[in-house]
Amino acid sequence: MAIKDNFCVFIILIISSVFVIIIFLAKVLNKKNGGTRGDLRCRFPPGSKGWPIVGDSLGWYNAVASSHPPRFVEQQVQRYGKMFSCNLFGKRAVVSADPAFNRFVMQNEGRLFESSYPKSFRDLVGKDGVINAKGEQQRKLHSIASNMMRLDKLKFHFLHDIQMVMKQCLGDLHHNQVVILQDFCRKIAINLMVNQLLGVTSESEVNEIAQFFSDFADGCLSVPINVLGFAYHKAMKARGSIIDKINRTIEIHRGHSSSSSAIGNGVLGRLLEEESLADDAVADFIINLLFAGNETTAKTMLFAVCFLTQCPNAMKQLLDEQQNLRFQRAGEMLTWQDYKSMPFTQCVIDETLRLGGIAIWLMREAKVDVEYQEYIIPKGCFVVPFLSAVHLNESVYDDCLTFNPWRWMAPENQEKRNWRNGTYFAPFGGGARFCPGAELARLQIALFLHYFVTNFRWKQLREDRMSFFPSARMVNGFQIRLTQISAGWN
Repeated sequence: MAIKDNFCVFIILIISSVFVIIIFLAKVLNKKNGGTRGDLRCRFPPGSKGWPIVGDSLGWYNAVASSHPPRFVEQQVQRYGKMFSCNLFGKRAVVSADPAFNRFVMQNEGRLFESSYPKSFRDLVGKDGVINAKGEQQRKLHSIASNMMRLDKLKFHFLHDIQMVMKQCLGDLHHNQVVILQDFCRKIAINLMVNQLLGVTSESEVNEIAQFFSDFADGCLSVPINVLGFAYHKAMKARGSIIDKINRTIEIHRGHSSSSSAIGNGVLGRLLEEESLADDAVADFIINLLFAGNETTAKTMLFAVCFLTQCPNAMKQLLDEQQNLRFQRAGEMLTWQDYKSMPFTQCVIDETLRLGGIAIWLMREAKVDVEYQEYIIPKGCFVVPFLSAVHLNESVYDDCLTFNPWRWMAPENQEKRNWRNGTYFAPFGGGARFCPGAELARLQIALFLHYFVTNFRWKQLREDRMSFFPSARMVNGFQIRLTQISAGWN
């Protein structure tokens, strides 16, 4: 009996010792991870490590490929709070659904955080583009892009050209035609961007570039294997073809005086005349603007029509607003004042960007150890401000999953509506990387809605849903049948 008692005591002592060792090691590891730093509250955000090797990537991809991309984030927020850690893309990451922290990250671009994108994306957009550049080079390129798309240039260089492209593209549609609207919006966006950036107007050239860009976009988040049959390989070939096209356009421009050059009024023409950039940097710069402009414009036009189709009251109010402008103009081009006289259309655009924003999350990396509230984010850590988790947060927006453009008319939402530098609504990013073409994209979308709804009615032919991986899209392309309502093109 005594031997048995002594054995039990021995087992208890061993177990107690193991617990003491575990507690000691946990404290040591916590200190190595920045756990105290002189303040016991300072620690890495809580979270799970996920599955071996793949981490949390499967749950992440399943969510972003659905119609509700913040689903994975919302599940983690319920367990760990608005800032949590997980394993993504083979790296330990801090993900945020906290609007204040998201703004903190964007406002500290270049000082505390820097962009961090997958290799496939970095290779395709190029090292000299405004999306991928860092430090002083990023600030320089962002300044150039912002200067190229100032409000005065929108009024005098873009407003007329956008409407000409809209009339040309929409004029090709006919009564009773079945249209895959996703493909058609991509065609319009490419037409707009190559016209405004490269000065290209030839339909055959536009169609060629459109195909290149379709392959290019499909490879941006692909596995970076440069072998025939892989999306990355196809995308890199498309990038080479686009650069060849840009370089040929540069040669044409330099072979003519600025007064006779076909691209003199395009962004590329002004870029060559006003800025001192190497040809490689010019090509990357234009590719970045083509990519960003095409994705934002095409998908927002598509989603706006989709939401309006599902909300007849919003459709009627938008149509009334646009019909009034059409009758006032009597076939003439819309003016800048007309664009500024579309309050409900602007609400539709804002609500579309909230529900179906293209930039649903940002990819950043901590440049230094960053202390934020009770947390410390170590240098080199992957940081993901998940913007869509704020845009689709019930505590921020009532009935957040419902398309409700009237919400933006409510006085209590005016502060939230600040898409340039607000905390709760950031469809174009923020800080030093705020999208320089944001106002241009909104102008293009508003003019598309004007010409589309005043000339056509449509009926959706097939059930559809949104998906946000590998890029924002309608799974079935949003198939519709058109009814032309105007006697002539307006």
